[in-house]
Amino acid sequence: MTRFHAQLRLRPSREYSGTSPAVFLGSRGYPSVRGGPLLVDDTDLPPDWINRGLTLDQIVGIRAGTIRGMAPAGRQEEALREIALSSRPLGVEVAFDRVPRFDLAFDGTVAPVGLTGEIRRMEVLGNPVVERPVEKATSDTDLGAGDACSLLHRDGVDVYRIAHLFTAGLLGRRRRMVPTRWAITAVDEAVFRGLRRFLLTAPPRETAALHEATLFGNRILVLLAPGPWRFEMVEVWGRHSLWGGEEDFVVVDGERERKKGYSPITGAYYSARLAVAEHLVRTGKTATTLVIRAVSSDYCAPLGTWVVREATRQALRGPPAEYPSFAAALPDLASRLGGNRWLEASALIPEMSSQRRLSDY
Repeated sequence: MTRFHAQLRLRPSREYSGTSPAVFLGSRGYPSVRGGPLLVDDTDLPPDWINRGLTLDQIVGIRAGTIRGMAPAGRQEEALREIALSSRPLGVEVAFDRVPRFDLAFDGTVAPVGLTGEIRRMEVLGNPVVERPVEKATSDTDLGAGDACSLLHRDGVDVYRIAHLFTAGLLGRRRRMVPTRWAITAVDEAVFRGLRRFLLTAPPRETAALHEATLFGNRILVLLAPGPWRFEMVEVWGRHSLWGGEEDFVVVDGERERKKGYSPITGAYYSARLAVAEHLVRTGKTATTLVIRAVSSDYCAPLGTWVVREATRQALRGPPAEYPSFAAALPDLASRLGGNRWLEASALIPEMSSQRRLSDY
């Protein structure tokens, strides 16, 4: 129904004259990828949508009217890189072979895009506005892509902007365009690796803290406990939610010093982990961390992993409930979740509940 109502408001045309805030590349046929500019007189930065107080339906409405230009990426490489470089949306004029088709699809990684059009001609109007840290990182061809991501993040450039640069092949030594879906998780991973050095050597918290927030039907609880860096995430899709069916669907993953393999939770794992790492670096402490994502049927249209990242950031910005230990926080955590049934899937809880520190003796 969300898709249906979004389509009713659209009046697509064979020509577009407006702004392009970012580029989008598909993964099919890699490395010979296809893609082009995102065409919409709006932003492509999720924090802006949240700051404006947009609802899920309003965001879907904006994305339903967004056009994804399609052509061989190499044919328009210079234009796409100008768009990705600019901190402000650039003006563009695009002519399509035919009227863009409505193709609004939802998944858990990328933000939805409603229209797709084959580009016949494209012209970028104006020059990109480039921040100094971005100019420095993109002009250094001796800097590895992962190091560039970390450097940009330390200089205050958010991961959404970094992902745009990564997608357009503007970072690293051997530069090539990267599918948007891959770039999102790759940037989360690269920035986290830069923060992990701190997490493995910083002093631990003295007490446990439980943070909570809800965004578009995604309820995030973050339990930070005294101990070395350790991370676990429990993702729960409730009954009658998108992937819940008649029963809750639960998936768990975690790590100690290093992550082994790709997470079965997919991109949401890396987005939540990055938000936690950012918070711990700000506080100057490391922690053993449990994140629970409980998804209700209110989340009727997946908007991408950015929802998990922003919900976790939002939770960690708020005042927490404080406890003397991990075990002392568990009754409150179970009470907020309505029981222990989801917590039984955790491998971290039994270990932390029985663990003792030297200071306990």
